[in-house]
Amino acid sequence: MAPTLTFWFDFSCPFAYLASTQVEGVAAEAGAHLDARPFLLGGVFAALGAAQNLAATLSAPKAAHNLADMHRHAALFGVPFAMPAGHPFRTVTALRCLLVVREQGADLLPLMHALYRAYWVDGVDLGDPAALRAVLGAVPAPDRADLHPDVLLARTQAPAIKDALRAATDQALAAGVFGAPALVVGDELFWGQDRLDAVSRALGHSPPSPPPPGSGPPVDVWFDYSSPFAYLGVSRARAFLGDAVRWRPMLLGAVFKALGGPVVPLSTFNPAKRAWYEADMRRQAAEAGVPLVWPIRFPLRTVLALRATLFVLATPDLADRSDALIRRLFALCWAQDADPSDPALVAACCDEVGLPGARIVAACATVEVKHLLFEATDEAVAQGVFGAPTFVLDPGGPAPALFWGNDRLPLLGFARRGFHEPDAEDAP
Repeated sequence: MAPTLTFWFDFSCPFAYLASTQVEGVAAEAGAHLDARPFLLGGVFAALGAAQNLAATLSAPKAAHNLADMHRHAALFGVPFAMPAGHPFRTVTALRCLLVVREQGADLLPLMHALYRAYWVDGVDLGDPAALRAVLGAVPAPDRADLHPDVLLARTQAPAIKDALRAATDQALAAGVFGAPALVVGDELFWGQDRLDAVSRALGHSPPSPPPPGSGPPVDVWFDYSSPFAYLGVSRARAFLGDAVRWRPMLLGAVFKALGGPVVPLSTFNPAKRAWYEADMRRQAAEAGVPLVWPIRFPLRTVLALRATLFVLATPDLADRSDALIRRLFALCWAQDADPSDPALVAACCDEVGLPGARIVAACATVEVKHLLFEATDEAVAQGVFGAPTFVLDPGGPAPALFWGNDRLPLLGFARRGFHEPDAEDAP
């Protein structure tokens, strides 16, 4: 029996648009049945107490990164994309139209694609009845009077269709959906257009392995031992970037404070989002081939470990052991559930990788090494860093490109091999 890939979506989400351009191919390659499920994203946000316009809650650096990320994925997928000037538009009636099409026993995918293209390519306000009618009229429906635009729009006002959209939104919530796009295989939930490879694996189909690192410009890898995502990203960085890596420790909590955000973002997530992140971290750790043990001391105090790392990186006779020390200190935090603020443990980690632990820990108390961490954190903020891990491609070049998250390593790998960095003001 063929597996089922359930695709939960709303037209108001640009990442759901990007996923919609690929999801049929993912299902076809795996021999899976695609079950496309429209739901009202705003209804999910309301039920979970989330902001209706999440983009408006982002810091300026994060908002800029997210927009660049949309354009990068559009270019990677080979699809057009343009951010509409009036976004967000109301999508309730458009979503109901799909439910009417399904009610009539027709395939809703052609209309889904037409509505997505209207919103995210042509900038059409789907909340405008005349504009929506024009989109409906452009979708071929030969000899189907029940799919005429006027019939569809009239039917969207029927109580049964209104109830169907509310029921679909409730079903999404029951499935653990907290955002769009959400994709479900069996009992596994995936969130985002950047999880399509993981979806393929869950369906039993292996996507192509990433090519070897090859040559390319350097990459600053900004991290703090306090972040589980940085642990995963640093564990995989050499495999994707080779010798291009330049380690850049920073104090992540100070970055958050400088940008006016919460010091522990995970603590602000609703239960559904937090549960997904915990499951996704376990999947990513398995993919990276590293253990992941959630520390009882979270959030971790990592100032000492960061100072030790900066001192080693800045000391010529020690710097060649920096990779080993960084891996060891991350393991201390995320594999052993030990305390990175304990001088004896930090010194022991240094000793284990062939570094003079006592000398390094003593240096961490000096004004000079303390200033190294202040300066590094200030530089991270100046570069536009807002989280960890952050990869800055060609940091000394004319147009450095910022990639945030362990899950952006594949995209960064393409960028280093000459992948075009699109202008965030234009569609690719």
